[in-house]
Amino acid sequence: MGGRKALVMLDGKSLVAHVAQALRPCSRAIAMVGDAEAADAIAAAALTDPPGFPAGPLSGVCAALEWAVGENATFVMVAPCDTPLLTSDVVQQLQAVASSGIRVACAETPDGLQPLVSIWRSDLAPWLRAELADSHPAVRDVLARAGFKRVKFGDPDVFLNVNTPEDLRRAEAILRARR
Repeated sequence: MGGRKALVMLDGKSLVAHVAQALRPCSRAIAMVGDAEAADAIAAAALTDPPGFPAGPLSGVCAALEWAVGENATFVMVAPCDTPLLTSDVVQQLQAVASSGIRVACAETPDGLQPLVSIWRSDLAPWLRAELADSHPAVRDVLARAGFKRVKFGDPDVFLNVNTPEDLRRAEAILRARR
């Protein structure tokens, strides 16, 4: 994509601003892991991966869970900065499932599991830290050990990851069609 993906522009806003727009109605605070400038651009707390942890999304999830514990938050909604078509409806549906006592609620579409669009109980922070202390497990393996619940969504476009210029053009077309 060239440059920092979180700040790539789509329809007049950065990718991360689109994601923040979906989260804000359902969250009292937002944090971003790994890009302080992007965090500042959306008025979010800037987090870094825990020192010595393997690079990868689970280290970011761990950082967010530990931050949430300090904020006295019960849940952490995880959403990649490159999913600009995410909606607050998705977040609300995941929250509803998680509030029923589930440890992790994870989105699933006809295209498959969307493991990084999920909501985690913040009290999983020490458990996830222990999971990451000795290895670099796959996200799906960690979700399985956490006892996650799949939450089905019919529209895979909502979870489109913008990784290439072609993906960006596709996202623009989907946004135009939604209007």
